[in-house]
Amino acid sequence: MLATSATLPFEMLQAAESAARGRKGAKEKSVQIQTTAINKRPIKTSVGFQFVPDTILQEVNDSDIIYLPALWRNPRPIVKKHPELLEWLLKAYENGAMISAVGTGSCFLAEAGLLNDKAATTHWHYFDQFQRDYPRVQLKRQYFITQAASLYCSASVNAMADLTVHFVKRIYGEAIASFVERNFSHEIRRSYEHNSYFEGSTHHHPDEDIVQAQIWLQDNYHRNIKVSEVAKRFDMSVRNFNRRFKQATAQSPLQYLQQKRIDIAKDLLQTSNLNVSEVADKIGYQDVGYFTELFKKLLSTSPREYRETVRAKLFSV
Repeated sequence: MLATSATLPFEMLQAAESAARGRKGAKEKSVQIQTTAINKRPIKTSVGFQFVPDTILQEVNDSDIIYLPALWRNPRPIVKKHPELLEWLLKAYENGAMISAVGTGSCFLAEAGLLNDKAATTHWHYFDQFQRDYPRVQLKRQYFITQAASLYCSASVNAMADLTVHFVKRIYGEAIASFVERNFSHEIRRSYEHNSYFEGSTHHHPDEDIVQAQIWLQDNYHRNIKVSEVAKRFDMSVRNFNRRFKQATAQSPLQYLQQKRIDIAKDLLQTSNLNVSEVADKIGYQDVGYFTELFKKLLSTSPREYRETVRAKLFSV
C-alpha cells in the first residue's frame, strides 16, 4: 500500500484534536485512532516501513470513519483474496460508519458491492480497468472526490487530504478545519467542493448555520433526535430554526431528517441482509410500524416490496 495514504489522515486528525483542545480545553472530544488488519503480522510497505496493526478486524468496535489505503499496481488480486475484509466493510457500513477510500482503495468498496449504482472515483491510471471490472459503478472521471451516502472516494493523496479537512470541519467546525488546511496545505488551492461530486449536496443555499445543522442531522440520523434539541445546539429558538431551515431547504427539519433516514434505509434494504425491523433500528426508528408507514408514504411501496423489486433488478440480464 501507499504508506502516506494511511498515515496522513491520522496526522491531520490529531492536529485538529490538538488545535481544538488548545481553544476549548480538555472537554473537547478526542480522536481515537486504530489500525486494523486480518491478522497482527507486520505489514511492510513498498518503501520499507513496517506497520504492526493495533488490532484485528473482529476486535474493532463501532467506527466513525474508516480509511482504506491506496494499493500499488493492480489491486484486484489482493481485494479478491480477502473476502473477510469485504464482509467487515459491509457490517461497518450497516452500522453507520463513514468509509473513505483513496485511489485504488475504492476497489474494496466496489468489490463488496457497496458502490453499485453509486458515484465513485479512483486513481486516473486505473480508470479504464475499474470501469471494466465494476460496470455498475458510476465512475466520475472528472472529479477528484465523490460522496454517495456515507461512502467517500478520493482519486489521490492530495484529494484525500482535502476530504479529511472536510471531515475535520464536520467534527470540529470551520475554524479548526481552516487551521489544519493551512498547516498541511499552505499553498493556495481551489476549494475541494469545485473538484468533488457530493450526492445531495447541502451547499445550495447561503445559510451556513443551516448547512451545519444539515451536516449534524446527516451524521446523527441514527440517534433519537428532537428538533428542539437541535435548535438549541445551534443557538436558535424552535420557531426561528424551523423558519430558517424551511427557507433554506424548502423542507422542515423533520422532513429533511425523515428523507435522509429513508435514503439510508433504501440502501440497506438493497445491500444488506438486515430484516425490516433491524433496518428501522439502524436508522433511528424503534417502532417498525411507524417506519413502514413512513416508507410507504414517501415511496408508495412497503420496505419488503421495495427490497424484492431492487433485488430482482440486481440479477436481471
